[in-house]
Amino acid sequence: MTIRTLLVDDEELARRGLRVRLERAGDIAVVGECANGGEAIAAIGKLAPDLVFLDVQMPEVSGFDVIAGLDPKRAPHIIFVTAFDQYAVKAFEVNALDYLLKPIDDERFAQALRRAREALASSRDESIGARLNAGVASFHQGVAAMRPGSDRLAIPTGDRVVVLRIAEIDWVEASGNYVSLHIGKKAWLLRETIAAMDQRLAPHGFARIHRSTLVNVERVAELRALANGEFAVLLRDGGELKLSRSFRHALGMLSGGGV
Repeated sequence: MTIRTLLVDDEELARRGLRVRLERAGDIAVVGECANGGEAIAAIGKLAPDLVFLDVQMPEVSGFDVIAGLDPKRAPHIIFVTAFDQYAVKAFEVNALDYLLKPIDDERFAQALRRAREALASSRDESIGARLNAGVASFHQGVAAMRPGSDRLAIPTGDRVVVLRIAEIDWVEASGNYVSLHIGKKAWLLRETIAAMDQRLAPHGFARIHRSTLVNVERVAELRALANGEFAVLLRDGGELKLSRSFRHALGMLSGGGV
């Protein structure tokens, strides 16, 4: 099976590097190259490629704009290629097959190609849109699903998966449809609701102290009463959170039953 592939990047050198790698693969036919997003939308409609290597940051029309401009029922598989890892979560949100960071690692590139081959081979009778949705659902279930009883969380981030020990997490903050998991000065973003995280982490010693905040009880150093009936929750690393009046029932857990 030959995989018809389109290369989209505003840097000619980047496109050349992709082409050289793909020529070594043997089963890839590069059917075209585009230097911007506008060209990409037109080329995808005309050439109907199976696979597109798509840069994220391009002048005027970004990689995400390209995705938005496609017919979902006729969309090709997308592998994003970019020098910026902050777009990783959004890339999987729009059902990208994979996400490669520049400079591209040979092993990661080979892995992305394997994923593309498997996706195309296993879904010949399905629409591309359905394939993409199934692929991303499988990805999230495989690496980000939180299994009851596990003491670890797997967080997809860019071209790798970070495994966090729950006991090492200091606190968790809601951020729209995501939560930020804080360990010291670092934070990881996971697509999950704060309510679901509350259920997942409560057995591991986390208390909900605000509608958007969970805290690891072992990280609490001090509680300070505030004039408005709320409490300041001081962490061992010097951080400070707020316990709202609606969650005063968490005081007993935070203080070991002493409040």
